[in-house]
Amino acid sequence: MEGRQHYKTRQREQIAAYLCARPGQHVTAAEVCAHFARQGVQMGKATVYRHLDRMVEEGLVTRYTVDGSTGACYAYTGPGPEPAEPACYHCKCQQCGALIHLHCDEVEHLRLHMLDHHGFALDPRRTVFYGICEACRAARRPMIIL
Repeated sequence: MEGRQHYKTRQREQIAAYLCARPGQHVTAAEVCAHFARQGVQMGKATVYRHLDRMVEEGLVTRYTVDGSTGACYAYTGPGPEPAEPACYHCKCQQCGALIHLHCDEVEHLRLHMLDHHGFALDPRRTVFYGICEACRAARRPMIIL
């Protein structure tokens, strides 16, 4: 997109400020839209997506795509080649589709083990653990404690 100028609009600044205020958190475009709707700020979904995409291109925001059926999540990472935030993995409920963001040292140990012992580098932005969330398990049957 060389030669094309991006204007810093009020809406873009509002989206950037919203993301900046949530360091290490991932949000969907729908959550961004809902936030501004609650604030009484009119901002269309297409506008939100356009600004998020531009911020991704500029390296200010990282897009996390979990799978083909779940919308992308976005997190402000600021300028620079690598995100400054800790690795975030994801858990997806196969029953209700809930997406859980997982910051866990144990998974980091697994990532390092995979790299050191198997020569395989996990990508935290695309690593997803599938299973059944706590709410869906509780709704299905009482939890059995062993």
